[in-house]
Amino acid sequence: MRQTTAAETEPDPAATIVMEEVVRKENLEQALKRVVANKGGPGVDGMHVDELKRYLKTHWPDLKAQLLDGRYKPQPIKAVDIPKPGGGTRRLGIPTVLDRFIQQTILQVMAPVYDPTFSPHSYGFRPGRNAHQAVRQAQAYIQEGYNWVVDIDLEKFFDRVNHDILMGRIARRVRDKRILRLIRLYLQAGAMLNGVVQERYEGTPQGGPLSPLLSNILLDELDKELERRGHNFCRYADDANIYVKSERAGQRVMDSVERFLAELLKLKINREKSAVSEPQKRSFLGFSFTGGEYRKIRFAPKSLQNFKRKVKQITGRSRGITLERIIQELNGFTRGWMGYFRIAETPTVLSDLDCWIRRRLRSAVAKQWFKSCKARFRGLNGLGVDPKQAAITAVTRRGPWAMSNMKAFKLAMPNKFFAERGLLTLSGYGS
Repeated sequence: MRQTTAAETEPDPAATIVMEEVVRKENLEQALKRVVANKGGPGVDGMHVDELKRYLKTHWPDLKAQLLDGRYKPQPIKAVDIPKPGGGTRRLGIPTVLDRFIQQTILQVMAPVYDPTFSPHSYGFRPGRNAHQAVRQAQAYIQEGYNWVVDIDLEKFFDRVNHDILMGRIARRVRDKRILRLIRLYLQAGAMLNGVVQERYEGTPQGGPLSPLLSNILLDELDKELERRGHNFCRYADDANIYVKSERAGQRVMDSVERFLAELLKLKINREKSAVSEPQKRSFLGFSFTGGEYRKIRFAPKSLQNFKRKVKQITGRSRGITLERIIQELNGFTRGWMGYFRIAETPTVLSDLDCWIRRRLRSAVAKQWFKSCKARFRGLNGLGVDPKQAAITAVTRRGPWAMSNMKAFKLAMPNKFFAERGLLTLSGYGS
């Protein structure tokens, strides 16, 4: 009797990635919940998320038949330009709600097969993994003496993905031609801009549920190559940092990785944004590191610039809204910001930002009182400032920003004043 080999007894991963699994009832219900929870705007057909369930009740039998027969065709994506925090715009491709739902059903079947095989050095868009883990691992490498970083930025990665190379990688595990065809159609879905559909021959549009997994499938080739070479690295989506012990070693790694990406994956490194440098001079996922013996996680300078830019917008002195409304908007922003940046280990920076924010608020109030000396006097005196001190300050010719730093304004609106009105502090976040 012939003995069964181990390879024959192991389940074939490709066997689970079939269209019948995609259209399974439990998979559909889970996908519907996820798409509705993620919300998002309508695509080119104008359908909103809250209309999807009702639409599927009527049209699902026909859609299911199209998927099983390999006849389903995605609609064009909606091109939307969103501003980048540091200037410029990023173009997103928003699929229709229906196509987001179908992509989600495919994702839920593919991800459990692919994710366990991805590199432990990959942190982006994976269950149980996040940017904080990547930053802390980077910190650990630096603490171990890897004091040079090869900071790689892929040039327009999501716009430059080669469809044939990506589909070749997917086809290694996905044997169902219906799924392969549908994924390629999603990659090739034209973008509608100003009523005109522009054809797509490369790239994977940002905005669909499937795009992050597809990018990880492609860049897993890079991860495996770096592992084979024994490098210490962290990758989050298209941001990759490799940690080495000397500048010379870093230059060798940069050159060799650039050749690997160009030859095997047809991807290009953006040399203007990439560099071999000391970690404290670079940023990674919005963070950087201090110098010295213990490399603390700190805010990247650009992250602080973006933070201040947003706070200035919220506390703008010409907005004409109440202080309570400004504080409400500030709290919404700072709560989300600190939710991400809470791992920074530089509390003095947060204390300084708190002081600056309170001065911005005093300045906003000063602007509201700026119309007359009487208004300033009444405002200051009404908040408990001695009449003589209030009168001296009220007649000043200084502008709102300079007034906000005067003694009378600090007496009128101390830290307690803002705390009583619900202002959250960055330095007290989570306490």
